[in-house]
Formats: sequence, C-alpha cells, structure tokens
Amino acid sequence: MKPFGIYTLANDVVYDQLVALLNSIEINVSPDIPICVIPYNDQLEKVSQEIKSRKNVTLFDNGESIQRWDNFAKEICAVHPAFKQGNSSSNTWNRTPLLRKLCAFDGEFDKFVFYDADSLAMKPIDSLFAKLDDYDFIFDDWEHKKSREKTALNLSIIENSGLYKEQDIYPNLHCSSFFGSKKGVFLLPEVEFIKKSLVENNEIKWLPESHFSDAFLLCYMTLRCERPLFNYTLSPNGQDRTGNCADADPFVNIDNVLYNQEGLKPIHRLHYMNYSSKDFARLSQGEDVNIRYREEFLHYRFLKNPEQKPKELKSPSMVTKFNRVLHKIIKKITPTALST
Repeated sequence: MKPFGIYTLANDVVYDQLVALLNSIEINVSPDIPICVIPYNDQLEKVSQEIKSRKNVTLFDNGESIQRWDNFAKEICAVHPAFKQGNSSSNTWNRTPLLRKLCAFDGEFDKFVFYDADSLAMKPIDSLFAKLDDYDFIFDDWEHKKSREKTALNLSIIENSGLYKEQDIYPNLHCSSFFGSKKGVFLLPEVEFIKKSLVENNEIKWLPESHFSDAFLLCYMTLRCERPLFNYTLSPNGQDRTGNCADADPFVNIDNVLYNQEGLKPIHRLHYMNYSSKDFARLSQGEDVNIRYREEFLHYRFLKNPEQKPKELKSPSMVTKFNRVLHKIIKKITPTALST
C-alpha cells in the first residue's frame, strides 16, 4: 500500500485531456506523486502508451473491483425512473461507466484525491491530505448553492422520510469531479446497505428522476453513510472558497497557474465541465474551438513536446461544419446504430 496518491478515470477518447492533466499534476502538485488511471473502458491503446512513458503513473488493474462497481451501477440503474421510463438504457450506462471512479476506494492509496480527466491541477494538495485525518470525504464545489429544484438530491422526498432536514442535507451536497477520501471507506457491508436502501427501500426516489448521474449517486452515498465531510467552499477560511469551473468562473493567469479573480486565491483545479472531449481533440489538432482558458489547456497538453503545439488555430471548413451537423442529425435519429 502507498500512503497517498491521485486517481483519474480515462480512455483514449479523452487522451488529450489526460495528458494535460498529468502534466499539470507533475508541475503544480508534485513530480513524484503516484497517479493511477482507472480504465473508463477497454479503449486504452494511447492511454497505455502514455502510462509507460511516465515513471509514477499506473493503470488500475483490479478487475474484481471494476466488475463489482459495474454490477452495482447496473442494479441501481435498473430501478431508476429515467431508465425504467426509457429516457436512458442499460446499454447507454455500459458505454459510459462513470461510476468506475469509485474503484478508488478499493485501490492502493491509503489517502487519495480523484480528479476528473477534464481538469487541470493548479496547486499542491498536501493540506487536503492532512484534512483526511479528521474527515472521510473532502470536496471543493458549489453544489450546495443550487436551488431546491436543481440540487443533486430530491430534498422534499428526503425531508418527508424524517431522516434528514434541509439544514442537514445542504452542507452534504456535492459533485463528483474532484474529491478526496480514503481506501476502504465503502467496504462491502456499507455498499450492501446503500444498495438495499436504494433498491428495496425505494430510496432511489431521493435521486432526481429526470436522468441518472454518478454525481447524484455519490452524493446520496456520502449523505447516507453519515461520515464526516468537508467542503472547501463552506470553509470558515475565506481563502479556501474559490471557483473551479472553466465555463463560469473568472480566473487570473500567473505563469500558467490560475487564481480566483477575486482575491487572487489559489484554486485546486480548473474543471472544463460542459465541454466535449471532441472539442479538446480538435483544439489539440489546431482547430479554433470556443473553449475558455484554451491557452492554458494547450500549455499543459504540449508541455513535454512544445514543438507539436499548434502554431495557430484555424476555423474548420464549411464542408467540415456541414458534415458535423449532418452527423449529429443522423445520430439523433439512429443512436443505437451509431453507438455500436
């Protein structure tokens, strides 16, 4: 076992983002911290080659853990309204196994931090690891600021259960793009309790009905297990409370490290949520793609091979744009045919 490390979830589709994340961790967190990549699926040719080129990066290979969390996800999805009503499908979930990030709880690091692959690390995480002496979960997001209608959990139904009140629930709301925790937090008995509560006790209704999300499920799990949780955005120390979203928050770039615009506070990571992996692949190939903080991404993506960084960004041709629109239309009409 190793005392601490970093996990992410990736495959070849997010290769460019993975390389950028790994480089940002090396420069801004530590060049020696061990990193483990959890396989999103079996599409790993480029990822495997990248891992071989880095002394401190490994591929998560605990097949039993992967299968266990895949099975857990399928059982939960089977009773979720979005799947039962046809808004999603088991096949769709099998192609997007985001819950595999929970394999981190079975991994080799006693303490760990998970970064979504569509992120750039911006500062060391020693203080976060230190907080895991007192807390079992560490988050850094603003999910708790959302209105009741948009939160990760259905507050009204939870309140009606009599188990929690609104003031108890809101501080425990969070997303799943960045979190710290410990090996063994979710052991089999606790996972079985959670599964029974969701499936047999119908607490699946605690999750929003419209669609299924790994973030919603993790939020439920951390609430239901009632373990100590800390969110930096609720910290009494104002220096801890920063933004993190590339598409929403204003940041200041100082030597390719981003700081919260208000107060120049260091941020843990820049999260490129709501941007497509295709956009980053195209950006890396020199296409003019509308992504905020794209220069920062390109800096870290090509940090080790600057000669390959695009000299200029060019707009796609009209033919390319037309073909992409046509493909979207066809995909919307025949999603099953294009996904196989």
